[in-house]
Amino acid sequence: MALTQMQLIQSLGEALAWFEREINWGIPATELRHLCGRVGELYVAMITNGQMAMEVNQQGYDVVSAGGERISVKTTAQSGYDGQVSFNPNSLSLVDRVILLRVNTDEMQVEILMDKPISEARDFMSTQADGRLVIPFRRIRPPSPVVTRTVNEVAFREYIVRELETGTIEVFSNGVPVTPVKPVLRDLALALNIGLLNGNGNPHNTRQLGTQIIKSVKELTVVNNAPDDTTARQI
Repeated sequence: MALTQMQLIQSLGEALAWFEREINWGIPATELRHLCGRVGELYVAMITNGQMAMEVNQQGYDVVSAGGERISVKTTAQSGYDGQVSFNPNSLSLVDRVILLRVNTDEMQVEILMDKPISEARDFMSTQADGRLVIPFRRIRPPSPVVTRTVNEVAFREYIVRELETGTIEVFSNGVPVTPVKPVLRDLALALNIGLLNGNGNPHNTRQLGTQIIKSVKELTVVNNAPDDTTARQI
Protein backbone atom coordinates (compact mmCIF):
# COMPACT_ATOMS: atom_id res chain seq x y z
CA MET A 1 0.00 0.00 0.00
CA ALA A 2 1.33 3.45 -0.93
CA LEU A 3 2.29 5.79 1.92
CA THR A 4 0.85 9.28 2.14
CA GLN A 5 3.18 12.29 2.32
CA MET A 6 2.40 12.66 6.04
CA GLN A 7 3.18 8.99 6.65
CA LEU A 8 6.50 9.38 4.81
CA ILE A 9 7.41 12.36 7.02
CA GLN A 10 6.43 10.48 10.18
CA SER A 11 8.31 7.36 9.13
CA LEU A 12 11.41 9.40 8.32
CA GLY A 13 11.34 11.04 11.75
CA GLU A 14 10.94 7.67 13.46
CA ALA A 15 13.77 6.11 11.41
CA LEU A 16 16.10 9.00 12.25
CA ALA A 17 15.18 8.72 15.94
CA TRP A 18 15.93 4.99 15.92
CA PHE A 19 19.20 5.65 14.06
CA GLU A 20 20.25 8.17 16.72
CA ARG A 21 19.26 5.78 19.51
CA GLU A 22 21.51 3.06 18.09
CA ILE A 23 24.40 5.54 17.88
CA ASN A 24 23.84 6.58 21.51
CA TRP A 25 24.07 2.90 22.43
CA GLY A 26 27.58 2.90 21.00
CA ILE A 27 26.96 1.28 17.60
CA PRO A 28 29.07 2.92 14.85
CA ALA A 29 26.92 4.72 12.31
CA THR A 30 28.72 2.94 9.48
CA GLU A 31 27.43 -0.39 10.86
CA LEU A 32 23.80 0.69 10.57
CA ARG A 33 23.67 0.26 6.81
CA HIS A 34 20.14 -1.13 6.57
CA LEU A 35 18.68 1.61 8.78
CA CYS A 36 20.75 4.25 7.00
CA GLY A 37 19.42 3.00 3.66
CA ARG A 38 15.84 3.15 4.93
CA VAL A 39 16.32 6.77 6.03
CA GLY A 40 17.62 7.67 2.57
CA GLU A 41 14.78 6.00 0.70
CA LEU A 42 12.12 7.65 2.88
CA TYR A 43 13.80 11.04 2.44
CA VAL A 44 13.90 10.74 -1.35
CA ALA A 45 10.30 9.52 -1.53
CA MET A 46 9.30 12.56 0.50
CA ILE A 47 11.20 15.24 -1.44
CA THR A 48 10.08 13.84 -4.81
CA ASN A 49 6.45 13.35 -3.70
CA GLY A 50 7.02 9.78 -4.76
CA GLN A 51 6.70 6.26 -3.40
CA MET A 52 9.03 3.51 -2.25
CA ALA A 53 9.51 0.68 -4.72
CA MET A 54 6.92 -1.86 -3.60
CA GLU A 55 8.56 -5.12 -4.71
CA VAL A 56 10.80 -7.02 -2.29
CA ASN A 57 14.45 -6.75 -3.40
CA GLN A 58 13.46 -4.39 -6.20
CA GLN A 59 16.28 -4.42 -8.74
CA GLY A 60 17.88 -1.22 -9.94
CA TYR A 61 15.85 1.45 -8.22
CA ASP A 62 14.42 2.21 -4.77
CA VAL A 63 11.93 5.08 -5.26
CA VAL A 64 9.53 6.16 -8.00
CA SER A 65 9.01 9.94 -8.09
CA ALA A 66 5.67 11.65 -8.65
CA GLY A 67 6.80 12.16 -12.26
CA GLY A 68 7.49 8.46 -12.74
CA GLU A 69 11.30 8.63 -12.49
CA ARG A 70 12.89 5.44 -11.19
CA ILE A 71 15.47 6.56 -8.64
CA SER A 72 18.44 4.63 -7.31
CA VAL A 73 19.14 5.87 -3.76
CA LYS A 74 22.48 5.35 -2.02
CA THR A 75 22.95 6.57 1.54
CA THR A 76 26.04 6.74 3.75
CA ALA A 77 26.74 7.85 7.30
CA GLN A 78 30.45 8.19 6.59
CA SER A 79 31.86 11.67 7.02
CA GLY A 80 34.30 13.08 4.48
CA TYR A 81 34.76 11.91 0.90
CA ASP A 82 36.91 8.78 1.25
CA GLY A 83 34.30 6.13 0.49
CA GLN A 84 32.33 5.07 -2.57
CA VAL A 85 28.99 3.56 -3.60
CA SER A 86 28.52 0.74 -6.07
CA PHE A 87 25.93 -0.10 -8.70
CA ASN A 88 24.97 -3.32 -10.46
CA PRO A 89 25.60 -2.74 -14.18
CA ASN A 90 23.02 -5.42 -15.05
CA SER A 91 20.13 -3.42 -13.59
CA LEU A 92 21.31 0.14 -14.26
CA SER A 93 19.17 0.27 -17.41
CA LEU A 94 16.12 0.35 -15.10
CA VAL A 95 17.30 3.59 -13.43
CA ASP A 96 16.35 7.12 -14.54
CA ARG A 97 17.95 9.13 -11.72
CA VAL A 98 20.63 8.70 -9.05
CA ILE A 99 20.52 10.38 -5.65
CA LEU A 100 23.38 9.96 -3.18
CA LEU A 101 22.82 11.02 0.42
CA ARG A 102 24.71 11.34 3.69
CA VAL A 103 23.18 11.17 7.17
CA ASN A 104 24.95 13.88 9.17
CA THR A 105 25.17 12.21 12.59
CA ASP A 106 26.16 15.45 14.36
CA GLU A 107 23.03 17.31 13.27
CA MET A 108 20.95 14.16 12.56
CA GLN A 109 20.00 15.59 9.19
CA VAL A 110 20.09 14.23 5.66
CA GLU A 111 22.43 15.89 3.15
CA ILE A 112 22.28 15.48 -0.62
CA LEU A 113 25.66 14.67 -2.18
CA MET A 114 24.45 14.05 -5.73
CA ASP A 115 21.15 14.32 -7.58
CA LYS A 116 21.53 13.66 -11.31
CA PRO A 117 19.81 11.87 -14.18
CA ILE A 118 21.44 8.54 -14.94
CA SER A 119 23.00 9.91 -18.13
CA GLU A 120 25.00 12.42 -16.07
CA ALA A 121 25.63 10.12 -13.12
CA ARG A 122 27.35 7.63 -15.43
CA ASP A 123 30.09 10.20 -16.05
CA PHE A 124 31.08 9.87 -12.37
CA MET A 125 31.22 6.05 -12.46
CA SER A 126 34.26 3.89 -12.92
CA THR A 127 34.38 0.11 -13.53
CA GLN A 128 35.96 -2.21 -10.97
CA ALA A 129 37.78 -5.46 -11.71
CA ASP A 130 34.68 -7.46 -10.70
CA GLY A 131 32.51 -5.49 -13.13
CA ARG A 132 30.77 -3.31 -10.56
CA LEU A 133 30.30 0.37 -11.29
CA VAL A 134 31.30 2.73 -8.47
CA ILE A 135 31.10 6.45 -7.73
CA PRO A 136 33.90 7.60 -5.40
CA PHE A 137 32.70 10.29 -3.02
CA ARG A 138 35.80 12.37 -3.77
CA ARG A 139 34.43 12.98 -7.27
CA ILE A 140 31.19 14.44 -5.96
CA ARG A 141 30.43 18.08 -5.36
CA PRO A 142 27.27 18.73 -3.35
CA PRO A 143 24.50 20.37 -5.44
CA SER A 144 22.43 23.28 -4.33
CA PRO A 145 20.25 22.47 -1.30
CA VAL A 146 16.74 21.15 -1.97
CA VAL A 147 14.13 23.75 -1.06
CA THR A 148 11.54 22.33 1.30
CA ARG A 149 8.49 23.91 2.88
CA THR A 150 8.72 25.66 6.26
CA VAL A 151 6.11 24.31 8.70
CA ASN A 152 7.04 26.29 11.83
CA GLU A 153 8.92 29.51 12.41
CA VAL A 154 9.62 31.61 15.50
CA ALA A 155 11.66 34.73 16.19
CA PHE A 156 13.61 35.14 19.41
CA ARG A 157 16.04 37.98 19.97
CA GLU A 158 17.96 38.48 16.71
CA TYR A 159 17.35 34.89 15.58
CA ILE A 160 14.79 33.17 13.37
CA VAL A 161 14.36 29.44 14.04
CA ARG A 162 12.64 27.44 11.30
CA GLU A 163 11.46 23.84 11.12
CA LEU A 164 11.19 22.42 7.60
CA GLU A 165 8.79 19.65 6.61
CA THR A 166 11.76 17.26 6.59
CA GLY A 167 12.35 18.00 10.29
CA THR A 168 15.51 19.98 9.52
CA ILE A 169 16.10 22.99 11.76
CA GLU A 170 17.44 26.22 10.26
CA VAL A 171 18.64 29.27 12.18
CA PHE A 172 19.10 32.79 10.80
CA SER A 173 20.80 35.69 12.57
CA ASN A 174 19.71 39.07 11.22
CA GLY A 175 18.72 37.31 8.00
CA VAL A 176 22.02 35.42 7.59
CA PRO A 177 22.02 31.58 7.80
CA VAL A 178 23.90 30.22 10.84
CA THR A 179 26.17 27.19 10.43
CA PRO A 180 26.48 25.05 12.47
CA VAL A 181 23.16 25.66 14.17
CA LYS A 182 23.57 23.54 17.29
CA PRO A 183 25.72 25.98 19.37
CA VAL A 184 23.17 28.77 18.81
CA LEU A 185 20.30 26.43 19.66
CA ARG A 186 22.04 25.52 22.93
CA ASP A 187 22.37 29.22 23.85
CA LEU A 188 18.72 29.87 23.00
CA ALA A 189 17.65 26.81 24.99
CA LEU A 190 19.49 28.06 28.07
CA ALA A 191 17.93 31.52 27.67
CA LEU A 192 14.49 29.87 27.55
CA ASN A 193 15.23 27.56 30.53
CA ILE A 194 15.13 24.47 28.30
CA GLY A 195 17.22 21.52 29.46
CA LEU A 196 19.99 20.32 27.15
CA LEU A 197 19.51 16.63 28.03
CA ASN A 198 16.69 14.27 27.12
CA GLY A 199 14.97 11.84 29.45
CA ASN A 200 17.76 9.29 29.01
CA GLY A 201 20.44 11.77 30.02
CA ASN A 202 21.75 12.18 26.48
CA PRO A 203 22.22 15.62 24.85
CA HIS A 204 19.31 16.74 22.68
CA ASN A 205 20.14 16.64 18.98
CA THR A 206 19.55 19.56 16.65
CA ARG A 207 15.99 18.56 15.78
CA GLN A 208 15.00 18.05 19.40
CA LEU A 209 16.49 21.37 20.53
CA GLY A 210 14.86 23.21 17.65
CA THR A 211 11.48 21.64 18.39
CA GLN A 212 11.72 22.52 22.09
CA ILE A 213 12.72 26.12 21.31
CA ILE A 214 9.88 26.59 18.83
CA LYS A 215 7.40 25.15 21.33
CA SER A 216 8.70 27.36 24.16
CA VAL A 217 8.58 30.58 22.12
CA LYS A 218 5.06 29.75 20.95
CA GLU A 219 3.95 29.22 24.55
CA LEU A 220 5.46 32.57 25.52
CA THR A 221 3.55 34.21 22.69
CA VAL A 222 0.25 32.55 23.55
CA VAL A 223 0.29 33.77 27.15
CA ASN A 224 1.27 37.27 25.97
CA ASN A 225 4.32 37.15 28.17
CA ALA A 226 6.91 37.27 25.40
CA PRO A 227 9.42 40.13 25.07
CA ASP A 228 8.91 42.59 22.19
CA ASP A 229 11.46 40.76 20.02
CA THR A 230 9.79 37.36 20.37
CA THR A 231 7.17 36.19 17.86
CA ALA A 232 5.90 32.86 16.61
CA ARG A 233 4.36 31.97 13.27
CA GLN A 234 2.65 28.78 12.11
CA ILE A 235 3.43 28.38 8.40
